[in-house]
Amino acid sequence: MTKQALPRSLPQTGGESPDPRLTASGSLPPADWRDFFALTKPRVMSLVIFTGLCGLLAAPERIHPVLAFTAILCIAVGAGGAAALNQWWEADIDAGMKRTAARPLPQGRMHRTDARDFGVAISAGSVLLMGLAIGWLAAAILAVSIVYYAVVYTIWLKPRTPQNIVIGGGAGAFPPLIGWVAATGHISLMPVLLFAIIFFWTPPHFWALALFVKSDYAKVGIPMLPVVAGEKSTRKQILIYAVLLLPLSVLPWWIGGAGAIYGISAIVLSLLFLALSVRVGLRQRTGPDDTMKPEKQLFGYSVLYLFVLFGALVADRFLPM
Repeated sequence: MTKQALPRSLPQTGGESPDPRLTASGSLPPADWRDFFALTKPRVMSLVIFTGLCGLLAAPERIHPVLAFTAILCIAVGAGGAAALNQWWEADIDAGMKRTAARPLPQGRMHRTDARDFGVAISAGSVLLMGLAIGWLAAAILAVSIVYYAVVYTIWLKPRTPQNIVIGGGAGAFPPLIGWVAATGHISLMPVLLFAIIFFWTPPHFWALALFVKSDYAKVGIPMLPVVAGEKSTRKQILIYAVLLLPLSVLPWWIGGAGAIYGISAIVLSLLFLALSVRVGLRQRTGPDDTMKPEKQLFGYSVLYLFVLFGALVADRFLPM
């Protein structure tokens, strides 16, 4: 894949009027701030911010609110920088997928190098600020998470192995660990378990999506599991990870790191997650017109699952029971 800048000029055909965005020189004006914001994948970042905040609030030690805000800001900006680097590298792939074709780079709304420089700048800035304001252990973990997503997952794993989501799942599992370390200054078993929960949650979450956008991945040559191993194998893997997630999600309660509010919530939420995964894991598509409703339901619920589970963790910390 070549990493050349995307065209800055828009084609004109026949008697069509020139695109009103074109300057007198025939090139597009500088990218809008909204395009740079879109590079950070705001919807994904919301989950990153939330789990990072929950890790910080659930920790047994408190830090000054200004420092807490700074820590979460660094997590958010670091995640946004990694997302921008991901889109810089995958601009050609994104252009070939219906789900991602409207992103700024495939649409030619900015130079590819602008996206790269933006990603590098805010990633480096977030790590530096985290180190200076919070601590260098939290900064080091943040740096690892950025490199893991932008390099290990995006450049190495995703185009080479159908297990890309499994191995790359660690990239999205770092925020609660970073939040916890920002508050306490050290790593313990509890934040490692929070990391593990997101790690095991990621494959069924993303493979549910991959099942109903399989043709997109096949078109651009990404070896996602449904494309390489087939739907049957993918459904089996989703079910396996959902089974493993159930006891893992309860472990923070079992070791005494969380109380009954979290424990009961984890059991109920994970049983429902498992039930939806069973529907996906055991079903067969009825034909090309199958709307894949169970897969879409599992994907939608998986996002809600993580929000509610980590919300219960914080509620358990502040609400006596």
